[in-house]
Amino acid sequence: MKVEDLLPTARQKLATIPQSARLTEAAARLGTACGGIVVVCDDQGVLAGVVSKTDIVSRISRCQGCSCAEMVEMVMTREVIHCHADEPLQHAWNRMKEHGLMHIPIVDHEHRPLGVLGARDALQALLGEVEQDETLLRDYVMGIGYR
Repeated sequence: MKVEDLLPTARQKLATIPQSARLTEAAARLGTACGGIVVVCDDQGVLAGVVSKTDIVSRISRCQGCSCAEMVEMVMTREVIHCHADEPLQHAWNRMKEHGLMHIPIVDHEHRPLGVLGARDALQALLGEVEQDETLLRDYVMGIGYR
């Protein structure tokens, strides 16, 4: 299974924002998105960083709420762990597990965001794949044959 198999779900979780936007705008986008991160893009639409719920809460708690003028580019994580749509889902899951991430951006080969892959979606897809393999193996061993 490849990451691209989960693109329809991942597209729904994608929330993007320009790096020149205010942190309060990122908080608003995060509130309406299904994913746990906001993908920050440069002027050409290329991935420049990500902002998480934790980033927003920790920074906004230091200022006066909606009057917070801090820019997203000052808060965002610049070195982003990401995956490509054409890579195996297992590789993306291993990367998420290794870095302790719940969400990672899916990007094309020009680093333009395509979606956000959630750990729950990845696990459900991988589990479904294993269950299907298990059923096929059991049927084969019991003499039923392949379906």
